[in-house]
Amino acid sequence: MVLLRLDSHALSRSRFALSPLAETLGAAIALSRPCTDPWLAPWHARHQAAFRAVLDADPFARGMVALIGSTKYLPDHVSLSPPDGMRTRLHDELAQMALVPDQALGKSLRLAVEASWERHDLGAWLTGRNWAARTAKLFQRLWDTHLAADWPRRRALLERDVSYRAGLLAAYGWPRAVERMNRHSAWVGADAIRFSNRPGHDRVVGPQGMLFVPYTRAARGSWLCEAPGLPYALVYPARGTGDRPSVRPGTRDQALARLLGTGRAAILRALERPATSSELAAELDLSLGTVGGHLAVLREADLVVGERTGRRVVYRRTDAGEVLATGATAMPDTGTPLGGRPDGR
Repeated sequence: MVLLRLDSHALSRSRFALSPLAETLGAAIALSRPCTDPWLAPWHARHQAAFRAVLDADPFARGMVALIGSTKYLPDHVSLSPPDGMRTRLHDELAQMALVPDQALGKSLRLAVEASWERHDLGAWLTGRNWAARTAKLFQRLWDTHLAADWPRRRALLERDVSYRAGLLAAYGWPRAVERMNRHSAWVGADAIRFSNRPGHDRVVGPQGMLFVPYTRAARGSWLCEAPGLPYALVYPARGTGDRPSVRPGTRDQALARLLGTGRAAILRALERPATSSELAAELDLSLGTVGGHLAVLREADLVVGERTGRRVVYRRTDAGEVLATGATAMPDTGTPLGGRPDGR
């Protein structure tokens, strides 16, 4: 079991952050693998051709993406802590990435190869110099092609997750705020977060605190960013998806709409991640009164429940609502964790 140990100073200075770099990393990993998530299928299909064209034209890009998509140890240069909290820009993260020297990067890549479940020949593609700068250029291209146009919507989804957890923090403290950030995360004792159930050494978080960074669930898993001089950052999948689900004839979504009505079905689907009525109204482009009326019906049917966190009421699906919306009896598994230090691996 891997624990992140935080003293009182670390707790008081821990905070949430956003990372376009983490979003790009998650998208690259998702596009490098077959799509098994129906929520992501439309996005995955739209971007596959352009993604493959980039990899086919550049052996370095192909080798780097293949490695980060098939290892339990993400190379350090792609898993750096965001430098500016909620205002972090990709430009600044890539500038930070480009500074990693080849010697350090080579060592990190070899560790990633050792932790991979596939065979990799670094010598076949790790040629030339300035590998970190070349990776930064690749990530910029992936961002421009696959994410930039959709970033405002994705950012809103991530901010909604942060808002929800910040409300839990204000009302109940860090133990509730970190609950279910990944499959194993939980507060342990008086001063520690359980990051993983797997064997590994504990980390001691210093007085600068640590960052909690959501990303849309284009990939699955969570990872720990750690580098000298930077705070630890736990990157975790926000509850929700990286693409708008479409309602197709004959799908479960269409059947749900016939059963509950289009508006109530949309709200139940949107509550894959807890939200306030105002957040639901903004996301679904509905009036606040309409959302309130639908929520009242869903509450009476015991499909959703509202919990007060500070001055806000945050709605979530009940177990019955989860079954009706997804057919699952528990929150969907976020998959095998990834990681710069993935679940301590």
